[in-house]
Amino acid sequence: MNKEPFIWDNYSDQPHVIKDRAYKKAMRKKHLKDFIKLFFSSIFILPIAIFFMKFFRGKNQASNEDFYGIGVNLDKGEIQHELVEELGVKNLIIRFPLWDIKNIDLYVEFAQKFNKTSKKNILLNIMQDRQNIENPKLLKENLELIFTKFATLVDEYQIATTINRAKWGFFSVQEYLNFYKIAQNLKEEKYPNIKLLGPSVIDFEYYYNVRAMFNFQNIKYDIVSSLLYVDRRGSPRNTQYGFFDTKNKIDLLYSLVKLSNKCKNDIYITEVNWPISNTTPYAPTSEKECVSLEDYTKYMLDYFKIARESKKIKRVYWHQLVAAGYGLVDNRDGKIVKYPQFYEFKEMIKK
Repeated sequence: MNKEPFIWDNYSDQPHVIKDRAYKKAMRKKHLKDFIKLFFSSIFILPIAIFFMKFFRGKNQASNEDFYGIGVNLDKGEIQHELVEELGVKNLIIRFPLWDIKNIDLYVEFAQKFNKTSKKNILLNIMQDRQNIENPKLLKENLELIFTKFATLVDEYQIATTINRAKWGFFSVQEYLNFYKIAQNLKEEKYPNIKLLGPSVIDFEYYYNVRAMFNFQNIKYDIVSSLLYVDRRGSPRNTQYGFFDTKNKIDLLYSLVKLSNKCKNDIYITEVNWPISNTTPYAPTSEKECVSLEDYTKYMLDYFKIARESKKIKRVYWHQLVAAGYGLVDNRDGKIVKYPQFYEFKEMIKK
């Protein structure tokens, strides 16, 4: 990614905010038409979805084995293979950045090693960059290479991530839809057995979901993916806009899924965590949003409980296993220190 104005932060595992204001302004102006579509579709669809959200009943009865997932990353090292076995978790999400396509074999090898002891269910999170967004031919070539290389390891692919943050590369939902359609076309032509996830909106910004899930384009999501963070509220029981706690946010998302003809009813939450106090610069937010290890553990358990009891979420992937500022394990200074939440996660999935 590290090409101006898109710079990766290796501490918090996310891009830096774009500092080139002139570039951002020009790109937003270029995509103004799509923001108008987003606005009008949202003011029509969201009130309907809110009205119906309490009428739709969840039916998901996922087992512990199927419900709990964890994120692992190539750059976090080989120790993750041991830690995953210790946790006893079956479902893994692995980030694959398109800007690192030259090292694809390292990612394949990394994924393969998780299956040495027991078979894992791996979801590959394909992360976008501007080069692939702007070059459909290159994107098609890269996706075909990924689908081929991971054919025996992966059958679920999240196509792009965090589509509503410019620092991640997309400046409109239309850009994302064009991106996703290339993956969908490849699936239909050559890889009919894989499942594609989208639209991967982060936080409670469902107007982006509306634009991605209610349109006149030939788009189909096999599974709806959401990065449903609620960390800025503190406890998952706290509300946003006076009403939307985590349960109601899930209810509204499920309502959108039920009303849309672009998807089936399955939802994966593919990222969620809380930032940890006193871990700057590894925390992905400011210290104001950070929480103690005690609160982190409490909020994590509560979040999973709410999501599971809703019966509307098929799986939740915690982000992520090894990350000093927000994960289950601290790897600073080359040492592996398991946070209290590591042991609670382990106990939680045993119950």
